[in-house]
Amino acid sequence: MRLRPALALLLVGGLAQAGALKAAPGGPTPAAEALAKSASPVVLANHRAVYDLSLASSGGTRSVDSARGRIAVDFKGDACQGYTMQTRQVTVLESSETGSRTSDLRNTTFEGGNGHEFRFRTASTTNGNPSPTVDGSATLEGETFKVRLKEPKRDQFGEAGPVLFPSLHMRRLIEAARAGETTLAAKVFDGSDDGRKVYDTLAVIGRPSTGPTQATGSERDRPLREGALASVQRWPVTLSYFTQGRGERTPIYTLSFDLYDNGVSGALKLDYGDFAILGDLSRLELDKGPDKPCRP
Repeated sequence: MRLRPALALLLVGGLAQAGALKAAPGGPTPAAEALAKSASPVVLANHRAVYDLSLASSGGTRSVDSARGRIAVDFKGDACQGYTMQTRQVTVLESSETGSRTSDLRNTTFEGGNGHEFRFRTASTTNGNPSPTVDGSATLEGETFKVRLKEPKRDQFGEAGPVLFPSLHMRRLIEAARAGETTLAAKVFDGSDDGRKVYDTLAVIGRPSTGPTQATGSERDRPLREGALASVQRWPVTLSYFTQGRGERTPIYTLSFDLYDNGVSGALKLDYGDFAILGDLSRLELDKGPDKPCRP
């Protein structure tokens, strides 16, 4: 199991919007302020976050009795220099039928700021037994998407684009939410599993809100209740991943979360079908933002 940080709309901009702001007597109207917000570039916060895992629900043929673990994320970068992310997820599942299963996944990625290049490396163990390392890179040139794998064996493949990498997917999702869109469909590649899968995704975006999070449980997501993000706009998002194909399909994985305007996530829930896991944000460190936004 793995957190897919973690999203095609263009930024809304142009002289017409700027003129509307200047022409409003007595200052910008609420509608003009919202328009200006949607026109501003999305800046993803450099941050380190820790989510403590627990069982939310269980049933079906692969039900589990308990779950615990932790996800640690270290995200850095900007649209000029690109984005790096280090993720470690340790999950312990207990089942009366299959016993205990401990998975430890470490993932490192780099994504170009323009969303045209992506490098990834994943190492994992299950009950202490290592799985083959996945190491490779991907590029998007026009409508051509290509992946080159170094490990577990050298290989390459390609398909028609466009395909979004994780950070660009996140920025597009925030752009869509700011613009009042309620859905966003996209092909996404994050290098997960064996590094050969491009997923169809569908994001359903709820109404925006601000103020302290109302996440279930009085202690849940405490850094978001009391910290700098308590007044930052956020949207509830349900993001479903599908195997590529046509017609009606059941998602293989669904991630629901509160998406903050700077890319931080709270109220995390990972649904694998037969069971679901909650992620409680227990620690959050935000780096100081740049004096001037990066403009590639």
